[in-house]
Amino acid sequence: MSTWILEGKFVPADLDCSDFANLDPLYQDLLDRPIGTIGELEEWLIDLSDLSCVVSEFGARRNIDLACHTEDKEIEAAYMNFVENVHPKISPVFFKLQKKLLDCPHLDELVKRDPRLELLKREWEADVEIFRDENVPIFTEMTRLTTEYNKIRGAMSVTFRGDELTLQQLARFLEETDRATRQEAWELSEQRQSRDVETENRIFEQLLEKRQQVSVNAGLANFRDYSWKAKARFDYTPEDCLAFGDTIEKLFMPLVRKLDEDRAGSLGLEKLRPWDLSVDPRGRPPLRPFDPKDIPGFINRTGDILSRVDPMLAQEFRTLDDNGNLDLDSRKAKRPGGFQSTLYAVRQPFIFMNAAGSQRDVDTLLHEAGHAFHMLWAKDEPVMFLRHAPLEFCEVASMAMELLCCSFYDTFYGNQADADRAKRHQLEGIIRFFPWMATVDGFQHWLYTHPGHTRDQRDRAWLEISGRFSSPMIDWTGWEDVRRNRWHRQIHIFCYPFYYIEYGMAQIGALQVWRRYRSDPEAALGAYRRALSLGGTRTLPELFDQAGIRFDFSETNVRPLVDMLQDQIAALPE
Repeated sequence: MSTWILEGKFVPADLDCSDFANLDPLYQDLLDRPIGTIGELEEWLIDLSDLSCVVSEFGARRNIDLACHTEDKEIEAAYMNFVENVHPKISPVFFKLQKKLLDCPHLDELVKRDPRLELLKREWEADVEIFRDENVPIFTEMTRLTTEYNKIRGAMSVTFRGDELTLQQLARFLEETDRATRQEAWELSEQRQSRDVETENRIFEQLLEKRQQVSVNAGLANFRDYSWKAKARFDYTPEDCLAFGDTIEKLFMPLVRKLDEDRAGSLGLEKLRPWDLSVDPRGRPPLRPFDPKDIPGFINRTGDILSRVDPMLAQEFRTLDDNGNLDLDSRKAKRPGGFQSTLYAVRQPFIFMNAAGSQRDVDTLLHEAGHAFHMLWAKDEPVMFLRHAPLEFCEVASMAMELLCCSFYDTFYGNQADADRAKRHQLEGIIRFFPWMATVDGFQHWLYTHPGHTRDQRDRAWLEISGRFSSPMIDWTGWEDVRRNRWHRQIHIFCYPFYYIEYGMAQIGALQVWRRYRSDPEAALGAYRRALSLGGTRTLPELFDQAGIRFDFSETNVRPLVDMLQDQIAALPE
């Protein structure tokens, strides 16, 4: 337990963060304030944390508003005002505040008193090393570009058999047993997405150029080198990521090929087409765990699943709904995908997603609930900067929650047969996920270590890398352009560069949590909760260790997990 003083009242309750003029006196106070003792340093850091919580939450709420209403001009203007007129003025001031902490003669004494601050010191040293004033407006422009990409994606809808549907809603028809319906839905979706390929390529090429310029300005050869420092990746190297990809190719691709061969055989096909990948191979009706028009029912059943793992989880989950921190339905003019956003000042999580009534929606909400629990369990840490764990461990929180709940899907279906189908879908999805993760990560390594590449070179690289992790059972004839542009739909490549390997590392951690849970639920849940409550106060390997798992992506550690997946799938009825 921290021995820090409680937060003070440095930030006025009515602070308006939409105008930097209101923030500037507070930042100047922190810059000018003398720090003569370790106690004054502690108070200074608490006040900086307090201010950062308020500013972070203001920005998070503007982002949430825009994600929920991509076509609202007033909301977009408020978001862009923060991006263009507030945040760029904070960045250089915050850099000075980081330097003030690092240069403080009392820092080492404070670190000795609270060794957890060694991690903050290490991260801020990396931040200071790569910060450049000239990069601030470049980051602002990159945010404008990613906002444009999200707006394009949020505007995508189609008319299918008389109904206007988002692409997330249309995707449900890919599970229909009638092959003509699946093909019609898939082709309509791809035709709609293809309309914006040229615009998205233009956006991405501008992002590539700006990311490379940021790196050069910081004295680094490329954006991969920059990202390693910016993301505080102290515990693994780019070479480790590529080696992980090799392990995935060796251990998972044979399973993917076998799954596709079995699917084709069950469907009576020599080859699978892209619209054959989501339908039940036995010809059973699609799994429909909930009515997408009944979001309250979706929330209640999710709470019921969580209560079967631990009643406390359900209680904590329901506070999100009580506080109005869930936006779950799929609708036009809403950003695709899903995320959990931390509201630091009120110490609450917010979950955003696009539920269309599929089994994947159930897993997505459980995934984001895992992130929410992580935030809730670490929220009492006084220093904001120590609340957030490394992303690689944040995703353990979410992916483990999916697995902890996968034996209780009958809560949604009311019968064991459909629950078993859903569990098989989840476990087979994990097998299929790893090659896609390796594809996305490997592609990003190529993108940023080949600055100045042409569009044709980029296309060839994508096809080569994706070819390593693709099943030969899938026939793309006639849709070669779609295959070449599949990376466009992966939001991380556009908006969160080099954020994807975390999912693979975390899934290895989550599988280890699940393995332990299956033999000793109480011990596994206890270690999981304790590790998540540590926030960012331990190194990445230490957090894994606290959860009773290993930060290890070697074949030696991964192979037993692959064997477990196979055994669990084999035990389920087809």
